Amino acid sequence: KNIVFFEIPKANHVPVRFKGLEYIRVGSYKKLLKDFPEKERELWALFSLELFEKSIALESLTADEVIKNINYPAYFDLTKQSLPDNRDGIIQRLLSERLIVQKTGNIFDITNLGGILFGKDLRNFERLSRKAIRVVIYKGKNRVESQREQTGIKGYATDFEEMLGFINDQLPKNEQIGQAFRREKRMYPELAIRELVANAIIHQDFNISGTGPLIEIFSDRIEISNPGVPLIDTMRFIDEPPRSRNEDLAAFMRRINICEERGSGIDKVILMVELFQLPAPEFQVTANHTKVTLFAYKKLADMDKADRVRACYQHACLRYVSNDRMTNSSLRERFSIKDENYSMASRIISDTIDTALIKPYDPENMSRKHAKYVPFWA
Repeated sequence: KNIVFFEIPKANHVPVRFKGLEYIRVGSYKKLLKDFPEKERELWALFSLELFEKSIALESLTADEVIKNINYPAYFDLTKQSLPDNRDGIIQRLLSERLIVQKTGNIFDITNLGGILFGKDLRNFERLSRKAIRVVIYKGKNRVESQREQTGIKGYATDFEEMLGFINDQLPKNEQIGQAFRREKRMYPELAIRELVANAIIHQDFNISGTGPLIEIFSDRIEISNPGVPLIDTMRFIDEPPRSRNEDLAAFMRRINICEERGSGIDKVILMVELFQLPAPEFQVTANHTKVTLFAYKKLADMDKADRVRACYQHACLRYVSNDRMTNSSLRERFSIKDENYSMASRIISDTIDTALIKPYDPENMSRKHAKYVPFWA
């Protein structure tokens, strides 16, 4: 007689369903999972312990199929290793990095780590296809009319620089006139864009389906968002050591110099924003997403109170983590306020103290001229 075998892949983050129903084996019987809440609770606990990077993206592949789906030349190039002269050498290196794992014989699985970093085409990876970086450019200040959209199809490691170049090419430029020539300077610092896009990739929650890193470019701002809420308070992004859900992904991207190694990425973002005299970036958290907004240049007179208070707080944080203290003078420099208008800086400091975001470094010092200020958590 003819025999047909069906192999059902193991569940990665949710139970496998058959015609919309979830089943479980209880003893020698097949039962509905919903009728055994204790076992269902145990299963969810197991899912929460399984790391995304170690889960399987594509399974039961031959070595040739692995080579077909993984951009192995990019791996050897980015890690500065010599390319082996045979297929077995390539496979062994991918195994040692846990980009793939070996099953029985010469059959392999590609891990999520291997797929999301070096997949030649993420559309071939069902669970990863919606995790590609997406960039949308809008015509004005809202989402009514989009001008252009681009979605990456390659793994993050191979697509990052290309996508970053595309993003920077869409950003507005200011013309600067030097002593002998004109040159164009981008309105937003490239280093800040790089750090924020890398953060969106690394800190996303891969278990939230149907969404991935999104960069939206408006005429007056850039919004960079990723699925998942942060593991630390947004008010402490500048000083707290980073915590990531995806440690293997973060570690590898540090190795190939895509992201910061010491957790000072947000510090650099704030520093570059101040050098470019831009409004302070805004960090927001929704039910399922984290969003960072970079704003285009505004004169101080055009900034509202919230803009000024946010900038003052971030400036105090940046000075504190640099082993320094914010003063009226340093804040004037941050906003390009003339020395004779020191009262403007004093008013911003006073407003920020009223919101309990900063406090005097020495409460007993009654001299406002020489007063120093620190963040509320210092």
